Amino acid sequence: MNYSNQPYRPGGFQVIPPAIKAIILVNVGVFLLENLPAFSGVLLSEFALWPVGSGNFRIWQPLTYLFLHGGTAHIFFNMFALWIFGAEIENYWGTKQFNIYYFTCGIGAALINLLATAGSTYPTIGASGAVYGVLLAFGMMFPDRYIFLYFLFPIKAKFFVAGYAFIEFFSGLGSRTMGSGSNIAHFAHLGGMLIGWIYITLKRRDVSFDGVLEKIRRPVKRGSARIHSITRSDESASEAEIDRILEKITRSGYSSLSAEERRKLLKAGKK
Repeated sequence: MNYSNQPYRPGGFQVIPPAIKAIILVNVGVFLLENLPAFSGVLLSEFALWPVGSGNFRIWQPLTYLFLHGGTAHIFFNMFALWIFGAEIENYWGTKQFNIYYFTCGIGAALINLLATAGSTYPTIGASGAVYGVLLAFGMMFPDRYIFLYFLFPIKAKFFVAGYAFIEFFSGLGSRTMGSGSNIAHFAHLGGMLIGWIYITLKRRDVSFDGVLEKIRRPVKRGSARIHSITRSDESASEAEIDRILEKITRSGYSSLSAEERRKLLKAGKK
């Protein structure tokens, strides 16, 4: 299923939707604390993502590392990318589903990074793993949408995302084989994209399964008669029914809809 076929939730497109606004505010707040001498050491030692064998690893760090950043440029570009690519996704999926996806990618990126950095003595910080997951979702939702590279060169989102994935992969391999002192967590970036791809693929397979059920319920010819499933109506959904479905998306996200509700919404959107 192409998620770009989904309608916006009630209220229309929000420039800075709730989840992204909250994530940005929390990150900025923590960044300000990082720059205070009284907090900087404690935040890094307790809440950064330390390798398991370093002696500093804590069970909460795969979550808390997402809110720490190494400098102004680091937090600015992460939050800017989150807003640019994430706003449209949250407007389609709803706040709850976006939060689940964002933190699933971030925590998944942390776990993959822990495997990739086994034996290291350096911590990892930053929201980049989750942000790369959001970038991957944008490319899968809007593959033919043009992104202007350096604000000048148009490139389709699917090629933009694929290019970033290849760059991160080879950069990560290079940093390990050459023993470079790169301070970029390439495998956390790749981890976020991988977890995002798995998450969306599983969701799409669930939708495909619903599609199979829909085909089973279609009218079947037997002689001159057509037998219609009682579970599917050919009548158009009323405006009140569509409003109820949109409200459900707002509360619980698109994935909470039944196959029949999705069919009605898609049919209404085509009119």
